[in-house]
Amino acid sequence: MGWKGIRQKKFWRLLLLGLFACLSILVLSVFVYREIQLDYSWLDFKHDDNPDDRCDCEKIIKGDEEEVEQAKLLSITKAFKNQTRISDDQYINLTRNCERFRMTRKYLPFSLSEEEEAYPLAYSIVVHHKVQNFERLLRAIYAPQNFYCIHVDTKSPESTRKAIDAIVSCFDNVFVANKLVKVVYASWSRVQADLNCMKELYYLNKNWKYFINLCGQDFPMKTNLEIVRALKKLKGGNSMETEAMPLGKEYRWKKRHIVNDGIVQTTNEDKEPPPHGIKIFSGGAYMVVSRDFTRFVLEDPKVQDLIKWSVDTYSPDEFLWATLQRMPGVPGFIRGHPKFDVSDMNSISRLVKWMYHEGALDAVYPPCQGIHVRAICVYGVGDLGWMLEQNHLFANKFDTEFDPIAIRCLEEYLRHRALQKQDKL
Repeated sequence: MGWKGIRQKKFWRLLLLGLFACLSILVLSVFVYREIQLDYSWLDFKHDDNPDDRCDCEKIIKGDEEEVEQAKLLSITKAFKNQTRISDDQYINLTRNCERFRMTRKYLPFSLSEEEEAYPLAYSIVVHHKVQNFERLLRAIYAPQNFYCIHVDTKSPESTRKAIDAIVSCFDNVFVANKLVKVVYASWSRVQADLNCMKELYYLNKNWKYFINLCGQDFPMKTNLEIVRALKKLKGGNSMETEAMPLGKEYRWKKRHIVNDGIVQTTNEDKEPPPHGIKIFSGGAYMVVSRDFTRFVLEDPKVQDLIKWSVDTYSPDEFLWATLQRMPGVPGFIRGHPKFDVSDMNSISRLVKWMYHEGALDAVYPPCQGIHVRAICVYGVGDLGWMLEQNHLFANKFDTEFDPIAIRCLEEYLRHRALQKQDKL
């Protein structure tokens, strides 16, 4: 073999060795990356040196009376409240470095499973105060494949708007709605806020599967993976409260209403009957609906007529969605016969403890362990065990200023459950 042949042979040998080395490095890198990615322990909320962690959440959720009482006593102390509270200004300062904010607040930086990544969700969150409530809700439901539209009430304090803007700026898939309204309790504006987000989310991305509307004092009872699997079971259907309209509430849509000085008032003026002979049903403000349902709401002429007709009614959020769910032709509709009615306890969209349904034995819910606001239970730590036995995806209401430990224990429970699930996939 000549000198030229030896050189060529040496060249190919070196080339093959080089390619083998590169391939080995690549395989090793993928392995190391996967190992790092699968080590989720740093995302858990355990061992955070957080003031909220003075209580044993596992015992609280299991109903340990001594631990529950200790948590209740701790929650009412002024020092504890000051330690656990994050002010609007603090959020603005924390988000000056977004990477550090996302890391220290432990937002999920990647999808926890291929199943979740392939099934993105769209959220509307209506907020008017209590930024800390909102931020902890966002963190609890956040996943990079999902989309989040935040509607901030135009009458919110400036510090609230600035803090939410600062938080939102740290995420590519979270945004404040372009069209914001002044939300008046029981008026059309509450529906309009959700409609604005619904429209923006629909045209923002074509891949998300379900739309879920929330308010700033909601909190999840299920992990993102559990929510995805619950929605898959709907098989394209929707879930919301929808029942026959009680006789005492018919004035809400039979009489014209006006907003006067921030309050909805009933007039003596009769309204025209609902358009197209549509039958009105009673329900709640919250829903879990498919992308096809969302498209129908935004594009169908009959739905648009019903929306226009509903503008001067009282609390249209408590009948519009429920009515649409019973309209033939609407994707996922259910028949209008009373046998097909769905109560709030049978819908998976929201768990709410109404004061007049609380009690013992045959009551709908056990007594509220927190406080009542507008006849709704603001949950305390003593409610968690019962709550997590229910089938709902979300619960309302929570308040970090009243009981931060209740939210903390839910956060810890859900995050730990989400990370544990990944080991079994």
